[in-house]
Amino acid sequence: MTLWQTNSCADWHAALERYADTVRAQQVNGLPEIDAWYREELPARIAARQPLSVTREELERVTVWKMKRGVWRERNRLLVIGNPPALVEQTSQQAFAATPDPRKPVDILSNLAGVGPATASAVLACYAPAIYPFFDELVAKQIPQLGKVAFTPAYYQRYAAALRERAARLNERCNHREWTAHDVSQALWAASGGKVGQS
Repeated sequence: MTLWQTNSCADWHAALERYADTVRAQQVNGLPEIDAWYREELPARIAARQPLSVTREELERVTVWKMKRGVWRERNRLLVIGNPPALVEQTSQQAFAATPDPRKPVDILSNLAGVGPATASAVLACYAPAIYPFFDELVAKQIPQLGKVAFTPAYYQRYAAALRERAARLNERCNHREWTAHDVSQALWAASGGKVGQS
């Protein structure tokens, strides 16, 4: 039985607890450090700003985090750093201001060069993890009703809705922690073993 198929609070909690160990097990140079920055520092930096925004440097680091966890696409990184810094800050301000709409913030961030639904979701998960889980192929493959993975806005909306629904079910059953859709994504990624290069 896969993690997605079980309602065991203990199994879900154990998978999420293995997340950091799974990151280290990938043996990808710099991944543990940038992952710690992504999970522990960036959310606080975003929350401390008024208006809420990310810088171009932060967007590039999020892109690097995403690719170190999956497939490295240097062209995407170069496209991201080609965005004018003021445009990144303005666009991210608009995206954060559009929350909690499930679609608009993803669409707004995707107007930036090099940013698609996966990178947009990585940024948004730092601010509103209950609504916007990170879009990862290894996670999507574990959710049978989603079908073949497609990195499109429509597919991401189905993916995010499925993870929000699972988080709600876990919160009804499990009292050891409050689950977000992004937590569900991280637990499923850890349960997959990571397998960098396939996401």
